[in-house]
Amino acid sequence: MAIDILSWSAVVLLLLAALFLLLIRDWRWSLALLAVEYLAVFWFTQLHWTLSMAAVKLVTGGMAVTILGITRSTLEPKIDTVIQKSVPESRLFRVLAAAIVFILVISVTPALASLLPGIGLAEVTGSLTLMAMGLLLLGLTTQVLPVTIALLSFLAGFEVLYAAVENSTLVAALLTLIDLGLALVGSYLLIAAIEGEEPA
Repeated sequence: MAIDILSWSAVVLLLLAALFLLLIRDWRWSLALLAVEYLAVFWFTQLHWTLSMAAVKLVTGGMAVTILGITRSTLEPKIDTVIQKSVPESRLFRVLAAAIVFILVISVTPALASLLPGIGLAEVTGSLTLMAMGLLLLGLTTQVLPVTIALLSFLAGFEVLYAAVENSTLVAALLTLIDLGLALVGSYLLIAAIEGEEPA
């Protein structure tokens, strides 16, 4: 019973973090919200993996956030002159889009949970929320940092589902490398975007 309450609390936390990622423009808050998502992913993965393997996900998320945060902070203030606007800008539109996506997630969750034995409704809901909101954010922006955050969110949602069906250490290591590689590529593209805008 207590585990169910904590799991659904993690789902609410994921939903709020994903919603605020759509609404907030400040990169510091965006990275903090990504870290919150990884905290919820840690909770869901430790239900199926050992505590040490699940902790790897938490550490990996922290490293990805740190890589992106250090890179972004070193680009101040000149990056502000080349930041592109997201489309569309309306926050009301983003809230309505997020609501539609979450309704879709809720409607699909029972069917998917029935296909995956040993996984709870809260885990499926959290996983699908992360993946769907990640795709939504990916479709609403062209900026490097939000795109990287969206891809990391989508991958984190996939890892929650995958943790329920596979507990291989090798697969966990591979997913960790993908997370870190994605953060490094995002970091490189942030720097490249600035250098490409600077006059020769």
